[in-house]
Amino acid sequence: MNDLRAERLQIMLSPEELAAIDDFRFKHRMPTRAAAVRELLKFGLAAVGVDAVAGVKSSSFGVFGRGPDGHTEGGND
Repeated sequence: MNDLRAERLQIMLSPEELAAIDDFRFKHRMPTRAAAVRELLKFGLAAVGVDAVAGVKSSSFGVFGRGPDGHTEGGND
């Protein structure tokens, strides 16, 4: 894989999602959150293949349960 990283991807995470990434990072002794996210993306893409589904909202792809409007169930976001 080419390590030239010319694109920046910014995402918003819930505290629970961030904690899950940090837990993965420390368990696997990864140097940064970005490295952990890249590794998790690699695992996820390998598990499901690169088959993007058109018309699906990004809120459908949260790590933890989401309500019909994309917000965490019971949250006041």
